[in-house]
Amino acid sequence: MDVSLEGKVALVTGAGPNIGSGIALALARYGAKVAVNDVSKESIDASIARIERNGGTAMAAPGDVTDEETVKGYINDVLAAWGKIDILVNNAALLGGRGVLDETAEAFHRAVTVSSMGTFLNTKYVGRSMAERGVRGSIVCISSSNGWNGSAGVCAYAFHKGGVNNFVRAAAMDLAPYGIRVNSFTPTAPNPDNPELLAQWKAEGRTPFGLRPGATGGLGAPEGTNEEWRRPARFDGPRNPMVPMGTTGTPTDIGHAVAWLCSDYARLITGIDLVVDGGSRAKNFAYVPAAPDQLAGPLPLITLDSTPMPEGFGPF
Repeated sequence: MDVSLEGKVALVTGAGPNIGSGIALALARYGAKVAVNDVSKESIDASIARIERNGGTAMAAPGDVTDEETVKGYINDVLAAWGKIDILVNNAALLGGRGVLDETAEAFHRAVTVSSMGTFLNTKYVGRSMAERGVRGSIVCISSSNGWNGSAGVCAYAFHKGGVNNFVRAAAMDLAPYGIRVNSFTPTAPNPDNPELLAQWKAEGRTPFGLRPGATGGLGAPEGTNEEWRRPARFDGPRNPMVPMGTTGTPTDIGHAVAWLCSDYARLITGIDLVVDGGSRAKNFAYVPAAPDQLAGPLPLITLDSTPMPEGFGPF
């Protein structure tokens, strides 16, 4: 099966250096012209440069996804430049946050607004452009394992990702009469494989998984908190990856799957959630995978970025 997006136009929101950049690159490598959205000019420029050095075509679509006039503006810019939009990937979101005992109202509101309004506004106005032009397009909303299962320390993120999941089903029903498909995609904590991002982490002394020197990635109380009643929210010691396949994959894995989901081969797939997480969601709570050196692991990654990885950082 030769998946091709030739002749299609895509818009990817939140095209930061990890998942968003990976999806944008994949869509371009499969043949689509890709409009790259973010609030950061630096992120947009880096994403476009990555696409172009790998032979793709891209344009900037800068702006805040929570502002209705801004969203309409960059969508109109894409339509003016390329005539249509066939693919929308709603990826814009704020990562991180705090647990329910410590999150602030301001941070919670902003995180939920970026995801909810960003997903709604882009789906509304791209959806209208598709319907008006008879484009039987594909809209993909990026979810997360945090939207389906509980995890400490990310209450706002879990809240809005859970909302994304049901928005997808409702929007799929609204847009089905127009031949427009709406689906969600669920990864879980992918290992970055953007050579530029990994080179930056290496220069900062981080590990291949983004941890700063001496950090383990565990969750505790915010710095400066001294309440005697505090208890740890999760285990903070050495552990084997809790993933049956031994890895959660990379943004390139996400990109391949999203590209297929946006292709004509997936013409009847709508209102579903596609999970690519190495089996993380499927396992029983009591199941502990074997040690990494006892697992065969997945097939080798089919790479999309021709740029060499920094030494010690990949391939995954």
